[in-house]
Amino acid sequence: MSLLQAHNLVKQFPARGGALPVRAVDDVSLAIARGETLGLVGESGCGKSTLGRLLLHLLPRDDGTVALDGQPVGAGEMQWFRRRAQIVFQDPFRSLNPRRTVGQAIAEPLLIHNLVAPGAARRRVAELLNEVGLDPAAMDRYPHQFSGGQRQRVGIARALAVEPQLIVLDEPVSALDVSVQAQIVQLLQKLQREHGLSYLFISHNLAVVRHVARRVAVMYLGRIVETAPVEELYRAPRHPYTRALLEAVPEPDPARALHPPAEPLSLSAATTACRYAPRCAHARRVAQNEAIPAQCLNVVPPLREITPGHFAACHFSEEMS
Repeated sequence: MSLLQAHNLVKQFPARGGALPVRAVDDVSLAIARGETLGLVGESGCGKSTLGRLLLHLLPRDDGTVALDGQPVGAGEMQWFRRRAQIVFQDPFRSLNPRRTVGQAIAEPLLIHNLVAPGAARRRVAELLNEVGLDPAAMDRYPHQFSGGQRQRVGIARALAVEPQLIVLDEPVSALDVSVQAQIVQLLQKLQREHGLSYLFISHNLAVVRHVARRVAVMYLGRIVETAPVEELYRAPRHPYTRALLEAVPEPDPARALHPPAEPLSLSAATTACRYAPRCAHARRVAQNEAIPAQCLNVVPPLREITPGHFAACHFSEEMS
């Protein structure tokens, strides 16, 4: 059984000027197995971070359900849920209180959940700092006295403090230098092996996701458009948007052409049943003309299984093999 299961999640935000609400997350379902890393990729603004916050109940859901270990998660189960599911944010500076030492920041969840006696908190904080590769003697320093990579290690230690089963990693390395990114990724993999953690790894960096994830979910304008085992998705994408993302990844070989996807629509401008249809050259090729096929305009493509374990939300996925 999956550790985390989410079904038909919806999150709407009000729009200005009396326009229809914007569906930042639109009927999304996903599952994460024990010990698995699920990568969640897509362009900025597609709803990845919003989805991560819905899964952790940091934002209220407008519809849908989330269950952890088979137990539904609602507003009344937060203390139980927070012990088992944590988050590491993108910005390692803004996620820490500048007026509190890093030792205080890490000790706070320990004390809230009564995991240690107040007199034993410093010893446990020292253990956690050591586990993420920081000097325990630095626990009385403030966030501004650490580098970006060190601050992200503090954030990871704080998430580990309650001994969770699941951690949502929301762009955990995007604000860091490339060399530091590799160190943080290696640390996360080490901690996963040692603690049996499950990760939702949110990122727009396809190279990092390929390195860390077992499965990948691709998100476009609030919807999941493809999920597959990582190597199969990178080798044989079955959704036009996924293919466009992969073709846009910079290659070290200058002889290879770069084909960036067309500019994305905003969520408020997405009016076709398939939200990718206005950008989709593949559908026009299948239809053998320049018009968007009526099927794409009027019928929402379901996320269906194309090959075992490989799902795509495209009316023409078979033609992409």
